[in-house]
Amino acid sequence: MKQMHIIKRSGQEVPFDVTKIENAIRKASNAVDPIEALSEDRIKLIAKEVSGVCEARDRAMHVEEIQDVVENKIMELGSRIVAKKYIVYRYKRELARKANTTDEQILSLIECNNEDVKQENANKNPTINSVQRDYMAGEVSKDVSARLLLPQDIVQAHKDGLIHFHDMDYYAQHMHNCDLVNLEDMLQNGTVISGTMIEKPKSFSTACNIATQIIAQVASNQYGGQSISLTHLAPFVDVSRQVIRKELENECAAAGVTMAADKFDAIVEKRVRKEIEKGVQTIQYQVVTLMTTNGQAPFVTVFMYLGEARNEQEKKDLAMIIEEVLNERIKGVKNEQGVYITPAFPKLIYVLEPENISEDQPYWYLTELSAKCTAKRMVPDYISEKKMLEYKVDKNGNGNVYTCMGCRSFLTPFIDENGKPKYYGRFNQGVVTINLVDIALSAHGDMERFWQLFEERCELCHKALQCRHERLTGTLSDAAPILWQYGALTRLQKGEPIDKYLHGGYSTLSLGYAGLWECVYALNQKKLTEPEGEKLGLEIMRKLNEFTAKWKAAENIDYSLYGTPLESTTYKFAKCLQKRFGVVKGVTDKNYITNSYHIHVTEPIDAFKKLEIEAKFQRLSPGGAISYVEVPNMQNNLPAVLAIMKYIYENIMYAELNTKSDYCQVCGFDGEIEIVKDASGKLIWKCPKCGNTDEAKLNVARRTCGYIGSQFWNQGRTQEIKERVLHVS
Repeated sequence: MKQMHIIKRSGQEVPFDVTKIENAIRKASNAVDPIEALSEDRIKLIAKEVSGVCEARDRAMHVEEIQDVVENKIMELGSRIVAKKYIVYRYKRELARKANTTDEQILSLIECNNEDVKQENANKNPTINSVQRDYMAGEVSKDVSARLLLPQDIVQAHKDGLIHFHDMDYYAQHMHNCDLVNLEDMLQNGTVISGTMIEKPKSFSTACNIATQIIAQVASNQYGGQSISLTHLAPFVDVSRQVIRKELENECAAAGVTMAADKFDAIVEKRVRKEIEKGVQTIQYQVVTLMTTNGQAPFVTVFMYLGEARNEQEKKDLAMIIEEVLNERIKGVKNEQGVYITPAFPKLIYVLEPENISEDQPYWYLTELSAKCTAKRMVPDYISEKKMLEYKVDKNGNGNVYTCMGCRSFLTPFIDENGKPKYYGRFNQGVVTINLVDIALSAHGDMERFWQLFEERCELCHKALQCRHERLTGTLSDAAPILWQYGALTRLQKGEPIDKYLHGGYSTLSLGYAGLWECVYALNQKKLTEPEGEKLGLEIMRKLNEFTAKWKAAENIDYSLYGTPLESTTYKFAKCLQKRFGVVKGVTDKNYITNSYHIHVTEPIDAFKKLEIEAKFQRLSPGGAISYVEVPNMQNNLPAVLAIMKYIYENIMYAELNTKSDYCQVCGFDGEIEIVKDASGKLIWKCPKCGNTDEAKLNVARRTCGYIGSQFWNQGRTQEIKERVLHVS
């Protein structure tokens, strides 16, 4: 039998020891009347049955999961009286542990033994002090939130995996999720960072430097993603141009040189290009080297949209910035061995629009460069201007194009008091996700029961979202001056509450959803790729939207449906489902569940058909969602990348291409690092060339939740990555 492992309550992973199960059963048996006691053979048989269940799960099970299995097996193969004693024993032990619920978790964090937390976030390195400090604070915050701040039905539903109350480790503080930074206001009108006045920059490179400082400050005052637009930096190109022009005039005068106008202009533009290169390099290198107070690089997205430019000169300058950003990303950043690898941040979004979508358009060269960048580094991701104008229509009847907040969370259209659309300076209050798979399995094929449970769980999520909203209500601007006083979101006075921005559609609350694929399959044994499955899936999506619309109308708070980017939660939900329902073929037989509305990663389907089907679901996810296609190395097949990009423009609002970009520090292998099983059955990463399995000596980049992750993943997500099929052959 393979060497199995278990995960203790502290999060530490240790070898599975069947004798501990035998001893626990024996203690329970010894506590009952000898007539009711179990024989030694029966005790060993029960322990053997439990071992078989653990081995079949194909992952390290938590000790509480194993204890649940023990209870069931005692009742199945032994005695209900012994089982009752075992349950009482567990209960008493649980009461003793509740005297202090966080000590063991914190100690295991410090010693880097907490397997759950170590792989919770693929962009955090759990071995460094700042990350450990953030995780330790998070454990305390979760404990306080669960015991004192949140209703117990919400806490229990979160624990059981019926819902997921996102970012509970930040709930105790008055913090929100993600936002669109009003970089334009901060650069044009000045801001304050750490008590220091920052005035309007006098060059493009200075503007880029200030932008990175703003990004770091914003990331330290909220817990989600943020986005900035390159359009807000574009005016400073001409600021630098005028400075360079004046400097060159002075140089010529000092040297007594008269220069032809065209030659003079060419030198100026050459220097402008160098200034842009300098500024863009600042953004790239500072973003990947900055560390915020939560011990990670800022989760920042950079938006590249020519249509935002206010005049032709600004559009040309913006195009130069975009070109340099793409070139820098293609080059990558050096790892500790000096080898260029794929950085996780910033995430890039490139808008496909009439001026860049076909070969005869002036900015087609940028689209070709984007294709090259995607093939090499997995970004940029793509927004279709055509489809977004169709989807995001405001109350004036006009379509709008704007970036998501971070990886996929989209605001709903909003018209300000001047009748103008507004996006920058807005934010999301928080997310709660409903586990659709659990509802389907709980209904046992009864559709009437499904819709009844569906409503109950949606209202439970509604209650949890109201907790999010109420936690922010009354927050003073002093809680995060960079956000509320100095322009990132708005410019309130000191001591002024933020309440007015929590209502009226200015900010959003997100109802997330997960596992639509498994939910539909559990109900009617059909896939989303089949007509009957698609019909039911779309009906479920419409019902979810009906709930958010109802809550919004009743409360004047903008609730929106959000395709949750499950990372660690995909594993958590899968484990909870297996605990409640066992292994159900096609539904709970994986250690992960499917993100949002996505077609299952194992489903054979070509890229175009996948995007065609998922576009129908994406439109019903107005609070955010992204579709992807899994591709092989496309660096020598850019026409295929461009064909997919053109298809995105015509058919779906927001999509990305997933390729691989890995490196082995031991042998220099540059390709795809493999996922294999070790002797215990655990999934590990292995260099196919030299066999290196030391994660500290592997650079692996994969997209798992909209962002690129580079710090490895839990067992559920690793299995999902391993099982992904290609959508382009």
